[in-house]
Amino acid sequence: MAALAIKSSSMACPTPSPMHYCWSPANSSTNHSRRRLSSSTSLRISASSLADASALLKAAHHTVDTYIKSGMVVGLGCGQASAMAIEYLGRQLRTGAFRDILGIPMSVASASEAAKAGIPLDYYQDNSQIDFAFDDADVIEEGTLAAIIGRQSSQSDESLIQEKSILNSADKLVFMVSKKQYRGGLDGSIPVLVQSLNWLETAEEIDDLFLGDAEVWRRPAIGHAGPMGGDFPLITREGHNVLDVIFTSPIVSLVEVAKNLDKMDGVVGHGVISKFPCTAVIASESGLSIVDNLSKNSVEGL
Repeated sequence: MAALAIKSSSMACPTPSPMHYCWSPANSSTNHSRRRLSSSTSLRISASSLADASALLKAAHHTVDTYIKSGMVVGLGCGQASAMAIEYLGRQLRTGAFRDILGIPMSVASASEAAKAGIPLDYYQDNSQIDFAFDDADVIEEGTLAAIIGRQSSQSDESLIQEKSILNSADKLVFMVSKKQYRGGLDGSIPVLVQSLNWLETAEEIDDLFLGDAEVWRRPAIGHAGPMGGDFPLITREGHNVLDVIFTSPIVSLVEVAKNLDKMDGVVGHGVISKFPCTAVIASESGLSIVDNLSKNSVEGL
């Protein structure tokens, strides 16, 4: 258990990431130069964010126009691109481009967006028949299209279990991501849902499984906390804790990681989804690339 990062921390850093550093300026001149650097960096980040948003908007419109047909039951995803797709789908419904669309929201946020857009809604049940679903992903593994979702969630009323259930139930699935989110050699966090009663024991087993490759942090509900999750750990609406398994070296196979997690006692679910067939709409300033896990081919310039 040498690598398990679940012990008290004297300094709380903002996010559960082993690569975060906290510092304070040594003198006023250094502080002044850092403020100037921060200002210019913020401008670059803002420009980059605007470019990403514009590219994702194109991905959202392409997804709705290409894959959705009248009469479909559609799984409505979470995130920036999904919100854009929901708004556009509602607009197309109002103009008569689509008819008889029924939306199945994956989250409270997507339900709210769909209601504002005027999309008729139903709620997911185990026997729901879903023709098509779209969603954002935190990252997608190049080639396999295995995806990680749920890295950012800190809301107890959101359900990773429901999101994955809808994605897995869909006959056709599309992820919308930026170019930087589609790559090989993934690292960073995989959220893992565990039974709350024995969460520490499960965390130790996960740490042993990925010893030397990952750290295990319990996700807090509010504020910033150490690896134990602080005084207010996140509890999902199903009553589970969320462990962030943070890989500090490239993951050889995301699918194999998921299989190993599925076998562990105390693990209820995780943020890895590997769906077949699946398509990724990859947005960049130069256009859209469409990749699927059927032929592994990419179509450029859309």
